[in-house]
Amino acid sequence: MTVHEADESPHPQDWTVRGLLLPTMLVTLLEQGLWRHPGAQVLQDVMPWFQDPLMFPGSLDRMRFENGSMDLFADDAPLSQLFRVTRGSRADRPVDLPWLDAERAVFIAVNRDPGDDVALALDYRTDLADPRVVASDFWTNPSQCSWRLVAPTFTQLLTVLGLTDRARAGIDRNRSVHTAGSRHRGQPAASRPCPVTGHG
Repeated sequence: MTVHEADESPHPQDWTVRGLLLPTMLVTLLEQGLWRHPGAQVLQDVMPWFQDPLMFPGSLDRMRFENGSMDLFADDAPLSQLFRVTRGSRADRPVDLPWLDAERAVFIAVNRDPGDDVALALDYRTDLADPRVVASDFWTNPSQCSWRLVAPTFTQLLTVLGLTDRARAGIDRNRSVHTAGSRHRGQPAASRPCPVTGHG
């Protein structure tokens, strides 16, 4: 891909966290400032076991920062057991729920209050483009975390949260801007109107 082609991408920024590409709709919501807490009752309906308040990172940088704890959980033996977070590359068998594979997961919401250590995460073990969504459960068994299914895909989570239409509208806007920009850049210089006279 040339530099010119890369500049024409609707999302030219590197939208990866922990080496994993964020779903297109999540990228759009972050760009539009719409990835935010949907309300306590909405989350309670989606994951009734979850009791602690969550914070939704509103930017790519903040999301990357909040994912820094993933390595700590996976690489410290006692914490790995407590939080049930490990690395699939080290396991002698496939890692699945109630465990989280740190190499194939991204936190998309984390505890609002320090010390709660809970999260909502994308789980890429099911699909790289539209991963399932899981959340921690420290309430069923307080001595050890379990990761439980929230939605089979991120797209389905957005539907439940009422964010699908906003995400799709943002994608359509990005495509329109990208298409208009591409057409303008491709227009022959001789046919472009003069910015002063308005004539070609």
